[in-house]
Amino acid sequence: MKKFVTIGILVLIAVTFMGALYYLYQKNQEDPVVYQTEEPSEQTIVKKTVATGKIVPKEEVLIKPNISGIIDEIYIEAGDKVKKGDLIAQIRVIPNVSSLQSAKDAVATARINLDNEKKVYQRQKELFDKGVIAANDYDAAEASYKRAEQNFKSAQQNYEIVKTGTTSGIGSAANTLIRSTVEGMVLDVPVKTGNQVIESNNFNDGTTIATLADVNEMIFEGMIDESEVGKIKEDLPLEVTVGAIENKSFDAILDYIAPKGIEENGAIQFEIKGTLSKADTTFIRAGLSANASIILDRADSVLAIKEALVQFDPDTKEPFVEIMTGDQEFKKQPVELGVSDGIHVQVLSGVEKGDKIKVWNQIKPAMNIAQN
Repeated sequence: MKKFVTIGILVLIAVTFMGALYYLYQKNQEDPVVYQTEEPSEQTIVKKTVATGKIVPKEEVLIKPNISGIIDEIYIEAGDKVKKGDLIAQIRVIPNVSSLQSAKDAVATARINLDNEKKVYQRQKELFDKGVIAANDYDAAEASYKRAEQNFKSAQQNYEIVKTGTTSGIGSAANTLIRSTVEGMVLDVPVKTGNQVIESNNFNDGTTIATLADVNEMIFEGMIDESEVGKIKEDLPLEVTVGAIENKSFDAILDYIAPKGIEENGAIQFEIKGTLSKADTTFIRAGLSANASIILDRADSVLAIKEALVQFDPDTKEPFVEIMTGDQEFKKQPVELGVSDGIHVQVLSGVEKGDKIKVWNQIKPAMNIAQN
């Protein structure tokens, strides 16, 4: 029995030994890793961050009435170009019954006062002509009569304004004809014929009849995350792309960064604005969605390598690459890096054009992996 156990152990040892020899043999048969190399190239590197937003006019003008009433007729529609003073709409005044009655009573009262002052004036004039009263008494009666005439005229004008919305002698201060105050394009007409409108005054913004803007002065208005706002500053260049306009970008200048952030979906966002260049005459409709690439840094036609070629010393954290010195022989070469766009990085020193740099993190071909 012991003899069989001994033989079994010897056979097991022999099989294990032969398996180890076979593994080592197979290991020696594997192809050695052959590292590929890449050379530096000339690149234009742009470091940027992206903000999302929309295109809006730099200034929008809201046309509001200076008198309340009903829209009788509208002479424009969205998309029309208007000049300053062009007719936009006409309002029909619906007088308030209480105000109309008060104005009517004021006219009657002013007429009674005028008739009374006229009688006094005529009596004083007769006495003055006869030399009975002094000139001061006559002048006082004449002044009172003229004041009564003016009060009566004012009461009549006020009655006409309450009743019709306008009157003679006051120009456009109270007018049922609404005209454009600026030159531009009509962006929106939020009212229709028959709608009631409220006048603009100190206590009410009034009803907007039309929105006008100069579409030749457009801006990008968007939001940027708090993690990126510290990297940007005013006067940086923007490259604006509009989703509805393919294969075209627009130049702009960042001219506003909000001092206070707004919380949106749990993240703090900051509003930014950039004025589009007037040199581009492409018509951009207000409200179109757009993305703005904010150019943080730029290096034109510089020596660059792929970021994947760069390694970092585990102790000093300094960047370096491995440059080929012979057949599959490499040396460590410290480098000084500049602008990076996440794919390529500018090399300020350490490598020269024509150097062969080791691709240190390359993946073995699928064929070799399958064979192993």
